[in-house]
Amino acid sequence: MTIIDTSEAEKAAAAAEISTQRQLTGLARLFTALAAVASVLFSAYLIFGIGPLLRWFVPLETQYFYVLLALLIPIVFLMYPMHAGARGYTPWYDWLLAFAAFVTPIYFAIRGDAMLNEGWEYNAPYHGKVLAFAMWAIILEALRRAGGTAIFGICLVVSLYPIFAGYVPGVLGGQSVPPEITAGFHVFGTESVLGIPMNAFANLVIGFLVFGIALQMTGGGAFFLNLAFALLGGKRGGPAKVAIFSSGLMGSMSGSVITNVLTTGVLTIPAMKRVGFRPAYAAGVEACASTGGVLMPPVMGATAFVMASFIELPYSQIVIAAIFPSLLYYLGLYLQIDAYSARESMKGLPVAELPRIGRVLLDGWFYVTVFVVLMVMLLYLQREAQAPFYATAALLIINQISGAHRWGWKNLENFVVAVGRLFAELAAILAGVGLIIGALSLSGKIGSITYTLVQVAGDNVLLLLVMGAITSFILGIGMTVTAAYLFLAVTLAPALTGQGLDKLAVHLFLLYWGMISFITPPVALGAYAAASIAKSSPMKTGLEAMRLGSIIYFVPFFFVLNPALIGRGAPMEIVIVLTTAIAGIALLCAALQGYLWGVGALDGNGLFAWPARVLLALSGIVLALPGSELIGFTNWQLLEIAAALGVVGLGFAWFGRRKGIEAPMPVQR
Repeated sequence: MTIIDTSEAEKAAAAAEISTQRQLTGLARLFTALAAVASVLFSAYLIFGIGPLLRWFVPLETQYFYVLLALLIPIVFLMYPMHAGARGYTPWYDWLLAFAAFVTPIYFAIRGDAMLNEGWEYNAPYHGKVLAFAMWAIILEALRRAGGTAIFGICLVVSLYPIFAGYVPGVLGGQSVPPEITAGFHVFGTESVLGIPMNAFANLVIGFLVFGIALQMTGGGAFFLNLAFALLGGKRGGPAKVAIFSSGLMGSMSGSVITNVLTTGVLTIPAMKRVGFRPAYAAGVEACASTGGVLMPPVMGATAFVMASFIELPYSQIVIAAIFPSLLYYLGLYLQIDAYSARESMKGLPVAELPRIGRVLLDGWFYVTVFVVLMVMLLYLQREAQAPFYATAALLIINQISGAHRWGWKNLENFVVAVGRLFAELAAILAGVGLIIGALSLSGKIGSITYTLVQVAGDNVLLLLVMGAITSFILGIGMTVTAAYLFLAVTLAPALTGQGLDKLAVHLFLLYWGMISFITPPVALGAYAAASIAKSSPMKTGLEAMRLGSIIYFVPFFFVLNPALIGRGAPMEIVIVLTTAIAGIALLCAALQGYLWGVGALDGNGLFAWPARVLLALSGIVLALPGSELIGFTNWQLLEIAAALGVVGLGFAWFGRRKGIEAPMPVQR
């Protein structure tokens, strides 16, 4: 029995993550730590209503946002160098930018009441206009450093659009807005920098980020990985199944595909290669598993919190709706791996090398307890903003009592600095992304863009969905998932909901398709990160990931056409749709991997093998497709079509097995 230690893997992932950042030391490290503590305390002060309870000062929401910006944006200039040559030191101009990024929003927070009463959003005094331009530039530069050149360029152009709208031809043309009005709207208004993304960050995301980091730094990653190895490591293709289980849980709490790949992949990918998986296949499995983790409740990526704020639904409803699609995605991954392992006669890891389930649960029982606390508060007590604070407090208290991963002062310092780093990066990106919504709102183009999209699609909902999927994928290449989602949420989503589609299903659809670029070439960042560990071809890894993750291309269309698949409908409808989806995905996975349970490998006579796989794949897709008025078929009609395709496909498979070479039928499961 071996208890797996992930500390070295986590250190390697952290080192890779900060390779483009400065090591924070001295005053910069102290400011980061103090800013992190102050941000968490200020957030808790408002979320728990301490001010009204004790009759203390209660700030305006905009004042709260400005204080967060003042605490976090300076860290970006201390953490990210302007160019690679300044990585080893902090030049004077970065200190100057950090100072300006602190002082300017602090001044806005102090003048919060005056700004509101005097209408600075449209009629700021001269010095206010100057500071608005300065803050606009500071946010864009912070976005460039934290988010990259691509998203910086997009946000820069879109944020300037209202100024030059009068010079833009075609449907995007409009009336130009004076530069000083545009700057005031971006910085002083509540629909741009201080809009939905910042609102979600300040009121929801902060607590969950702290919980995620605390879970990782108290040994949660090691627990999940050991639990996965204990449960699945000895099964056929066991290490790949471990990757699915562990990466799903790790990704749920980290919210980062790349971090997830680098943390779990350094252990799962070598183990997969050891039992016979090809390097590209092993890397593809890890990339898909890590990508799906960000879509897995209860702690999803930051975009889910932004979505909750945008469509004004409790985060608990987002969690419930995301459960079924994410489970279907992981079911598809699991079944494909099991089919591939059976086809290739693979075994699992030796039992003697695996941790025992009893020992793992005994050592990490409190992680399960904390997750139960979190779920109860999210789904039963409906306290999504307060839940992560309680869960984090419980986790840290139990961690100190248990002693297995007990922190010293250095551990606490590292935790606080890690929180500050993550807060700063996300705050810069979300504030920058808010500029996109602000520009579209100020120019009044949201309605006209939506109208144009509907006109182009000719009121064809399916065409609109395909347009949305393609656009989400393209935007997901050059922008963060949050930015891509928000852009389409204000432009395309109204067109889709206007055609009668469920609002929550539409917004989840956009979120899913924004994530797909992580496993789809030519970008496939998650696959390429895994390829670097597996020493495989990045393009081959991307193609393997695309095939393994193929379920993610279909599931969003399924639940947007019939929201029963996200738990929104009559109980019997939900049961029927979910059951047929599971059966359909099982058939599709068998066809993709060339192995059908009860039949064996679909690699007999080539004249029959490929028709069998194609027909079984079509049968699976039709069976998984939920019936609805939009596609013109009921669930029973689709079941009849799927059955016909499946029977013919099975016939081809049977003949192929008779006339071809009998494939071995492994018995290990």
